[in-house]
Amino acid sequence: MSNLNQINHANLNGDHVHFTVAEKTKAPEGKPAGKMITDSDEFSFVYLFDVEDGYTYYHFPQAVWPMMVEALKADVDPILSWDDGEVTLNGFKEELTMLIFNIEGNDNYGESFSTAVEQTFSSILQNAE
Repeated sequence: MSNLNQINHANLNGDHVHFTVAEKTKAPEGKPAGKMITDSDEFSFVYLFDVEDGYTYYHFPQAVWPMMVEALKADVDPILSWDDGEVTLNGFKEELTMLIFNIEGNDNYGESFSTAVEQTFSSILQNAE
């Protein structure tokens, strides 16, 4: 995946979880795709933005996973913020929920990644049982 755009901070602001891009990361191009994938080698969830010739990828590394749990518990999708703007990450909750349930007990993502996801998102996985 080219153009490593990384989320480096997250906080809860009212009912919204705000994720902030790393300082030198440019503002997102395109619009939120409402799609999420994983990069298990980098221990990262990746949110996609639609651009004319494909996608731009925004990586959510393991350091912000605890706030991703909070985003799943919130009533609204989280917000991605950068220097002079922000955008709602449409479909974030649905996509992330689908991924963590698919990853649970599935070592196709790599045992270490699966275990890390199961541990961090255990409160979400347990509430669904």
